[in-house]
Amino acid sequence: MNIEKQIEFDKIKEKWADLAVTGQAKEIINNMAFCLSESDLRRQLKDTTDSRDLIEKLGTPPLPDVKEIKEIVVAAVRGECLPPYQLERTEKVLVAIKRLKDYLGRGKIYGNHLAYYDENLETCDSLREEISNKIRGGAVDDYASKNLLQLRKQIAKTEEQMKLKATQIMRKGKEYMSDSYSTLRNGRLCVPVKKECKLKVPGTVIDKSATGNTFFIEPLSIAKYYEELQLIRVNEENEVYQVLYTLTSMVAGAADIINANIEVIEKLDFIFSKGKLSIDLDAAEPEINTERSIVLKDARHPLMDKSISVPLQFEMGGSTRGIIITGPNTGGKTIAIKTVMLNCIMAQCGLHVTCREASICMNSSYLCDIGDGQNLAENLSTFSAHIKNILQILEETDEEGFIIMDELGSGTDPVEGMGIAIAVLEELKKKGCLFLVTTHYPEVKEYAERTQGVINAKMAFDKETLCPVYKMVTGEAGESCAFYIAGKLGMPGSMLKTAIFHAYGKDAARDYNIIEKENVIKQQKGNKIKKIKPKKDQNTLRNKYKRGDSVMVFPDKKTGIVCEPVNDKGVLRVQLPGRKIWINHKRVKLQVATTELYPENYDFSIIFDTIENRKTRHEMERKYTEKTIEYNS
Repeated sequence: MNIEKQIEFDKIKEKWADLAVTGQAKEIINNMAFCLSESDLRRQLKDTTDSRDLIEKLGTPPLPDVKEIKEIVVAAVRGECLPPYQLERTEKVLVAIKRLKDYLGRGKIYGNHLAYYDENLETCDSLREEISNKIRGGAVDDYASKNLLQLRKQIAKTEEQMKLKATQIMRKGKEYMSDSYSTLRNGRLCVPVKKECKLKVPGTVIDKSATGNTFFIEPLSIAKYYEELQLIRVNEENEVYQVLYTLTSMVAGAADIINANIEVIEKLDFIFSKGKLSIDLDAAEPEINTERSIVLKDARHPLMDKSISVPLQFEMGGSTRGIIITGPNTGGKTIAIKTVMLNCIMAQCGLHVTCREASICMNSSYLCDIGDGQNLAENLSTFSAHIKNILQILEETDEEGFIIMDELGSGTDPVEGMGIAIAVLEELKKKGCLFLVTTHYPEVKEYAERTQGVINAKMAFDKETLCPVYKMVTGEAGESCAFYIAGKLGMPGSMLKTAIFHAYGKDAARDYNIIEKENVIKQQKGNKIKKIKPKKDQNTLRNKYKRGDSVMVFPDKKTGIVCEPVNDKGVLRVQLPGRKIWINHKRVKLQVATTELYPENYDFSIIFDTIENRKTRHEMERKYTEKTIEYNS
């Protein structure tokens, strides 16, 4: 069953993918599945919130499409000569990387953790400037090299001499010419000579007019200039290729850095696409729980116009595991259950939800059987499809699953359909999963009233206007072959007996003989939710790393020394070769503790401070001085 299509999450994905720039981010979105790790899900939701916050404060990030630059880098590494167009595209991407790094740098003033991705971006300034200086307007610039400039000046001078010579010849033999201007034919500079005078002008006939009355002749005096021009052009072409190969070599040398930048851009593009979607949908960050509780305040369907959508108030959990929703046709029952499941699956994919507030539990599976009762053909095939779908749902769900069913028991005789509906509800209750079911059967409403853990809900109806108001109110209710078909399709005998009992009574359940064998619902091994471990208190976090600890910095796997321990925001400072960076403690792993590396009371200024600062500090301890100590940022 295609759950995403049934609840319209595929349309949300299409809208989401349109907000991404890179092909890799679009592919991740199209293949996105709900998260089962609580820690990963909380991190993904934090990314969504932080990306939206940056967009609202700094505007849309300058993320480039990196598909073309990937191909360019591969070609450069392979040894191909990159043409000017590809080199210009490389420069534009490097400019975009610099702008993105500046954009993220501005975000640091807000303490946004996404801003620290700027430390993973290398701008390749020397390569960018070299391409900018030598490639302009889709061609190698005249000033790319001194030799190239001289050659192009010689070409211009020779072409000018050829034109001047042609003008002199035409003036001297004016009576032989059929026109007053020279022209290029087959790349040769020619003069137009009358047919009868072609022997009067020494040279080579290159072409003739359509009528044959004019011959285009390259004079001998111009031909020598043409040979000289061709030689200069060969040298100019060689010089151009030398410039292009030099730049291509530089691109190939920076391939690893560019590829690392591309990975960061693709990751940021995916994260920022979630922030863009949150803004477009006017969504909010949900709270996540593992306590089997769902609370939605002012929820709406993400694909509906907010101005006409009636807010949905919804709550289930605790002792309530199932809700039976009744109401008139076109009253909004199907939209209501889709809205609940759609917001839940969006939250578990790390997206914001279209609610004013929401607390949503993690679910190990999302399953549904949705069909509009008024459109169902009342025949065997329709009922068979629903039974197959329901049996598959019962096999796949467990106590951490979430199920919605629309018009449960429809498509067959009302009495027997009602019995099967109650049997299915009984099985769902035994599973312990959360479920939402819509129905028209009054017996199902009575079942909900007398069954612990299941409650009724109705879609409100205006009795005065006889129109639905699309509001859910919880706590209030608003001869066929069905059994034979269900048994043949694999429904267990115990469920069929329950259905027959509720349809026709105890005696009928005892005397009914259509069940030939006892089927069993096989429990498939499903997914399990990984709950997050309780966080350590703040004091434990501060003591996690000490000054002088040797640590591994991820994802680059670089070794550094802690120079400032973890602060209240969970960020510490690490000395790397040639620079110091601020980094979240989750991206750092202890290698060797300071107690194993240095003796007690070790002077760490030897590692972290310059010789000049140490001398100045020593002088300050002995006497007054006007010198100052400079600190590296």
